[in-house]
Amino acid sequence: QVQLVESGGGLVQPGGSLRLSCAASGFTFSSYAMSWYRQAPGKERELVARISAGGSTNYADSVKGRFTISRDNAKNTVYLQMNSLKPEDTAVYYCQTASSWGQGTQVTVSS
Repeated sequence: QVQLVESGGGLVQPGGSLRLSCAASGFTFSSYAMSWYRQAPGKERELVARISAGGSTNYADSVKGRFTISRDNAKNTVYLQMNSLKPEDTAVYYCQTASSWGQGTQVTVSS
């Protein structure tokens, strides 16, 4: 079955960086678009970034120029490089493909 396992979250100061990873298994990774979503306390889950099977990317306006999504099909892994982090980026970040979700990884941006 499909498994998505996120890692790389943590506590970082404003202006800092983190790289999230999502290791995928149970499906033909290279054939599927992959997405990162996030959900902050009291807010709805929102799309952060998406990468197609062919490598095309799109981003939420709030993260454009700061976050970069990428994929390594040889490793069945999708990444989210997050730079210039802001307190408002604090959320649980989820990896997603088709109808499957990972368990999420907490990102906290605070001084």
